Amino acid sequence: MQAVLGFVSEARRLRFTRAHLAAELPCLPGQSGYNKRLRAANTLVGRFIRTLARDTDLWHDDVWIVDSTPVECARSRPTVKRSDLAGWAAYSYCPSHTRFFRGLRLHLICTPDALPIAWALADPEVDEREVLAGMLTQATDLLATHPGQTVIGDNGYVSQQLDTFMTGHGLTLLRPSHRDRKPRPGEQLLNPIRQLIESVNDTLKGQLDLERHGARTPAGVLARVGQRILTLTAAIWHNRRNGTPITRSLIAYGH
Repeated sequence: MQAVLGFVSEARRLRFTRAHLAAELPCLPGQSGYNKRLRAANTLVGRFIRTLARDTDLWHDDVWIVDSTPVECARSRPTVKRSDLAGWAAYSYCPSHTRFFRGLRLHLICTPDALPIAWALADPEVDEREVLAGMLTQATDLLATHPGQTVIGDNGYVSQQLDTFMTGHGLTLLRPSHRDRKPRPGEQLLNPIRQLIESVNDTLKGQLDLERHGARTPAGVLARVGQRILTLTAAIWHNRRNGTPITRSLIAYGH
């Protein structure tokens, strides 16, 4: 509710709830208690994202899309150095958005209909290919339940080593050819599909304020990012149940 209504401040969200939803939620904690509960619920949030995703028909889609996007954590170097994110968040450049930023990268695997399958936050200097391999290695249940899955990525995932890894785990990686290689047949057809995950990232940033999370600790960042991915997953789950034409639409919940 906090994410979908656009409350980037937990204090404002609590004030709004006490003023308008006191009858429905009479036992709200204070701000510090709410913060502690939210951070302690990181594992629960991750489990609930997976539970909702499994309860939709989109979970069985045989195509996944993978990409990463910046999650800014500070605007200045001293801020990063002073916060508990020092040593994890870093200064980096995003060629897709043509900008420098200080923070982390959100790596997201989703279906073409935007259902989140897996996600991870990493140092922006860590190679996207390494993060993808790590996500799939840790998510053994995904590989067991989705044999023969097709994964679509951009040119950041061009690697013979990654191709070998994916093949060894029964997955097929579709991505553009290296710039000094001859394009593969039908390669141009990947572009519209790859753009789908850009629209998912735009939903997380434009409608769910992903980059306005305001967290300054690792647990806080995980909680705020997980909160928004859970919101997106819950909206997709609810829209599929109700037969809403646009699966990713949040319009019905933003008031």
